[in-house]
Amino acid sequence: MEFFNCHTHQFTNQSNILELVNQYPQEFDASIPFYSIGIHPWYIKQDQIDTDLKIIEEKLQTVNCLAIGECGLDKRIEIPLEEQIVVFEKQLALAEKYKKPVVIHCVAAFQEVIAIKKKMKISVPMIIHGFSKNNHIANQLITAGFYLSFGKYLLRNPDLKTVFQHIPNDRFFLETDTIEEGISEVYNLASEYKNITIKGLKELISSNFAIVFEK
Repeated sequence: MEFFNCHTHQFTNQSNILELVNQYPQEFDASIPFYSIGIHPWYIKQDQIDTDLKIIEEKLQTVNCLAIGECGLDKRIEIPLEEQIVVFEKQLALAEKYKKPVVIHCVAAFQEVIAIKKKMKISVPMIIHGFSKNNHIANQLITAGFYLSFGKYLLRNPDLKTVFQHIPNDRFFLETDTIEEGISEVYNLASEYKNITIKGLKELISSNFAIVFEK
């Protein structure tokens, strides 16, 4: 793999890119070679949770399923946080059982996510996708053992440059999520911000990938 896209909703099927494609239990596409699967907090349906968790558990036992997610907490939606926490914790328990990393959607709930990781003694890697916050939150997450994935906001928000520059090289990934730009554009900007060559950046992320996804 030349490029690793840590989180995308669009499978582009390019031979030089390993894409971790986000899948939902009820819309599973078996033709996608590598994927994560999880219950997104936006799409929690009480009458469907058990069925979704069964599908997720089945897929976690296959080699093509590289991670669980995206799952997490979002304080800006109408679904009560308590409900979200229950569903999130059930997925984290599965991640621990099958030793798979977790791709996390987190909106205005970083302290809760950190506390849950500590409470449940989660040992598998946890990746906050689409990171867009300040140095203070980034440092808290890094200290708590999280990885951070950057994409959309790195391209859109110049203020994120200094935050990204301070992230340790062994603790970040790059992604496209739902944006139109390709992963190579994210790599180009990231290499500029980190002041390393594209080749060096590819080697860094390949190393991070091996540590997180090939355990």
